[in-house]
Amino acid sequence: MRTVAVANHKGGSAKTTTTVNLAGALGEAGYDVLVIDMDPQGSASAWLGVPNPEVSVVDAIRGRDPLAHLIYETTAPGVHLVAASPDLVAVDRRGETDIALGFMRALERLPARWDVVLVDCPPSLGYLAIAPLTVCREALVPVEAHFMALAGVTSVVETMDQIKVRLNPSLRLGGVVACRVNRTLHARAVVARLEHRYQEAMLRTQVRESIRLAEAASYHLPITLYAPDSSGAEDYRALAAEMFEPALAPGRASRRIVVSALEPVEAAAPPAAPTPLERLKQLLRWGAGATGGDAVPEGTADGGASAPER
Repeated sequence: MRTVAVANHKGGSAKTTTTVNLAGALGEAGYDVLVIDMDPQGSASAWLGVPNPEVSVVDAIRGRDPLAHLIYETTAPGVHLVAASPDLVAVDRRGETDIALGFMRALERLPARWDVVLVDCPPSLGYLAIAPLTVCREALVPVEAHFMALAGVTSVVETMDQIKVRLNPSLRLGGVVACRVNRTLHARAVVARLEHRYQEAMLRTQVRESIRLAEAASYHLPITLYAPDSSGAEDYRALAAEMFEPALAPGRASRRIVVSALEPVEAAAPPAAPTPLERLKQLLRWGAGATGGDAVPEGTADGGASAPER
């Protein structure tokens, strides 16, 4: 089970967008994914169809319930959620040790039924942002292709270095991914600077600017479901392939759904027992050639998520 903290101390960095849509791409490819929302704003929870949870990650941090009892179904196949709560603001005042220990114990007791755990960290330097980094094995840092966003990457990487020495020797930088990349010279210059500074840690995949990504949130769907043939869906599938294809065992069936103008239909079944890389490459090819365009799903998915069993 890979545990990944999706972190950036600067707001507006596409952190939640990356958490939700990377989870959607992995779930589509057949992986079992758990998203843990540690942001008091609860944006990832709302995006995945759980805007007003009855239970949240706060219950695990305070030791009232194990994470396994706080799991919500989401609007994305293969993706489960431990939701956030505004009560996280109060938890943040308790101190680094309490939060880190509570979250560490909760994650250690989590059954290994998921292939990937993605933790959406809050955009801050507070204890809530530090806690996942003290537990997770790796961090993914999304960064907007804008000059003012560079400081956020520097800050989180420096924080990681301190945590690695003091609290979590297993922590590593899993990658820096450029997001909201457009065709301007400014964006190209920012990406070039990131590539120079972070070299091997800089992921090849770039997530292009796309209005479809913003629209997907209002429908409570990952981009791979809302607009499966869009550039955003293609980019997050590519990110999933780049980050995760070497790590997981083959044999999982694709959950890909092609949205047509009339009704959803299942895509053709992939070859038997493909490797993870082959599965994700197939999804990328299907995304380039599938019919139906960027059809918008009718209505919203407000009622699509179910509450956990207590």
